[in-house]
Amino acid sequence: MVEQNSLVPEELKELASDARVTVRRGGAPDPNGKCVVYWMQRAQRGIDNHAVDLAAKIANIFELPLVVYFAAISNFPHANLRHYAFLNQGLPDIEDDLAERNISFVMRCAPHESHEKLFHDVQAAMVIGDENPMREPESWRKHIASVLRIPFWTVDTDVVVPSKLIEKAQYGAYTIRPRLYRLLPEFLHSYENLKVKHAWKRPKGFYSDSVHEDITAGWKDLDRSVGPVEAWAGGTHAAMKRLKLFTDRMLGDYDSQRNHPEVDGTSAMSPYLHYGHIGPITIALAVDAAAKKDPSLQKARNSYFNELIAWRELAVNFVRYTPNYDTADCAENWAKQTIAEHARDERERLYTLKQLENAETYDDLWNAAQLQMVHFGWMHNSMRMYWAKKVLEWTPDAATAVKYCVHLNDKYFLDGRDPNGYAGIAWAVLGKFDRAWFERPVFGKIRYMSGASTGKKFNSKRYIQQMRDLADGVGGTSSLFPR
Repeated sequence: MVEQNSLVPEELKELASDARVTVRRGGAPDPNGKCVVYWMQRAQRGIDNHAVDLAAKIANIFELPLVVYFAAISNFPHANLRHYAFLNQGLPDIEDDLAERNISFVMRCAPHESHEKLFHDVQAAMVIGDENPMREPESWRKHIASVLRIPFWTVDTDVVVPSKLIEKAQYGAYTIRPRLYRLLPEFLHSYENLKVKHAWKRPKGFYSDSVHEDITAGWKDLDRSVGPVEAWAGGTHAAMKRLKLFTDRMLGDYDSQRNHPEVDGTSAMSPYLHYGHIGPITIALAVDAAAKKDPSLQKARNSYFNELIAWRELAVNFVRYTPNYDTADCAENWAKQTIAEHARDERERLYTLKQLENAETYDDLWNAAQLQMVHFGWMHNSMRMYWAKKVLEWTPDAATAVKYCVHLNDKYFLDGRDPNGYAGIAWAVLGKFDRAWFERPVFGKIRYMSGASTGKKFNSKRYIQQMRDLADGVGGTSSLFPR
């Protein structure tokens, strides 16, 4: 039973004023509520999670237990077996990490994943959720806010600087970077990882699914054509292990190796960031700590921060303020003009979506990148840029190029269906966040990348052979992450 006293409203008001918090439905918690619920969706981790910390604070204020709820829905847009398998691998980590904090984790899989029913079954006094700028998840939050009769707050826990503090769409990294960096001292801090005082007692007959079983069992309509990638292990514990490897052994070479797709020179954090198995603050603090311990790493630290914070949060800003983020309509006016002027330019080659998907082009370097996408579920960032630009060159128009890129990005990448992916496609195909370049056929004033110049920047022959071996099942995937 929630105890009413004069201090509670003020405490809640103070928590609600946090820049990470959005009050989607206000009011006082249900005085008859039996627990606080955190509806976990984007931030799939039990530690280093602002939403869990906030829910734990509220639970302790009201002397209630905290239940973290995850709904395994079967129809997340563009998701397939590859995505669900990686997500599934992270669920036991969430349960274990929350248990250390005296917090119960409850999962319900489709067709039993009704949010409203779960809130009713546990008698929620209040619901906390996490923010997600993507179109469909945002619509789900608006729906829940409209049907709940108890407070519903969401927390922006998967960015370093709360997204709403950057109040409008930014033109490029050079405009958002100083704004973000000015705010780092205020927001780049370690998490509290509070424990909850009161344990939740499972009601008699309460239904939930096991996190140790296949969440997709029985889903008849799930796309199972794209299988899991053995080289990747999902979950917070795997993410933390990779982060430690990166900061202990790889950060020193980051500046020299990060633009070499043929070597293991990047952090490879993007799939873990996409599922929220790890948060950007955890990564940034670890990189920062390594640089403080060894000042020679400062340049690498700065380069990495530019990718993790400036460019990643520019992508979040882009999706937050651009409703048509996954279509050609999101281009700037100068780009729309040059695209229109070159719409009828003759293409030397045109490939169908199926030919692109099967890596059936004349370009061995592009084919290698496509093979990495299909068979490894990830692609080096340098190759992603080149990959998308060639799609523009080989399709009838920019709208088709964006459509094909989005389809392949969402289908095969573990970190697909993400602001970073859509921002990258917009940059490569539509000149988003870029400037006008010299005029040329097909591309107009959009930046061009040639296979010859791109291939000279690294050992492209080695990369091409690696990807052919990967597709042929030669040597497994160990050569991609050799450390």
